[in-house]
Amino acid sequence: MKKKNILVTGGLGFIGSNLVIELIKQNYFVIIVDKKTYSSNMMNINHLNKKNYKLIISDINNGKKISKILNQFKPVAIFNLAAETHVDRSIDDPSSFIQSNINGVFQLLEQFKKFNKKSKKSKFLHISTDEVYGDIPKKKYSVETDSYKPSSPYAASKAASDHLIKSYIRTYKLPIIITNCSNNYGPRQFPEKLIPKLIINIINNKNLPIYGKGNNEREWIHVNDHCNALIFIFKKGKIGESYNIGSDEILSNKILAKKILYLCKKKFGKKNNSKIIYVKDRPGHDVRYALNSNKLKKLGWKKKYTLIDGLNSTIEWYLNNFKWVKKLDKKNYTKRLGVKN
Repeated sequence: MKKKNILVTGGLGFIGSNLVIELIKQNYFVIIVDKKTYSSNMMNINHLNKKNYKLIISDINNGKKISKILNQFKPVAIFNLAAETHVDRSIDDPSSFIQSNINGVFQLLEQFKKFNKKSKKSKFLHISTDEVYGDIPKKKYSVETDSYKPSSPYAASKAASDHLIKSYIRTYKLPIIITNCSNNYGPRQFPEKLIPKLIINIINNKNLPIYGKGNNEREWIHVNDHCNALIFIFKKGKIGESYNIGSDEILSNKILAKKILYLCKKKFGKKNNSKIIYVKDRPGHDVRYALNSNKLKKLGWKKKYTLIDGLNSTIEWYLNNFKWVKKLDKKNYTKRLGVKN
């Protein structure tokens, strides 16, 4: 039986590459489209059998190239993970976020609209973020019908793309689903993000910088749970709907850092001098994100990882794959960004 084709944009990145791996496990042939930015990494897919995927280096803003790919491979689904995602970088330079997260999505939508006239069986899944909802008060949770209140240029660019997609769903009746996920962690995450940065600093016996007083709360989900949720939604989600994907595990950055420090020191079995230090906060830093994921749970999806199990396996991955870290360009993740006012 011939494998079905699925297109993953941003497939060399953290979530994208983990999704590619899971799709291949589920017997799909994956077309990866990636423009190879600083956070893209060929090492993320080098272990895969090349018979199971096709890598195409391209910007999603290249409409002609996207059109050619769609017509050649006729994918049953497009998972759009191509995006600039680091809030600190968006504070320093929003332009690339507008280009990728808004203009790039517009190009994908235009090409998918044309492709949809020929292939009615294909679906488009747009992967967004919980940050579009903005600051969430204590004991409150974002639901899919809530208004968007983005705080950072990154969140605003993702909110804009979500609104653009919703307009295309209504106006052009396109088969698209939006997902809004909480903070991801796990293997292959570029170390500008909090959890891998903390783990790598501990491995290198360095201190752990936490913004402000460390009281900002985030909901954390293992990337494998996220990827399985995306495939689940592709199969069972309703066209035109949005789905929150969360873990219900919400904690402050300070508590998270303490947990990681404890787990690492327990594993190393040797003296480690790493400690938490508090640094200047980022401008416009949201205090709390929290998702209500009941809509997805009612469809039958369940997470597999507890936070502690996920953190332990993530620490193990970075310990066992430190060559992966060493091959990264340090200047792309060691310099502090996002301090401009």
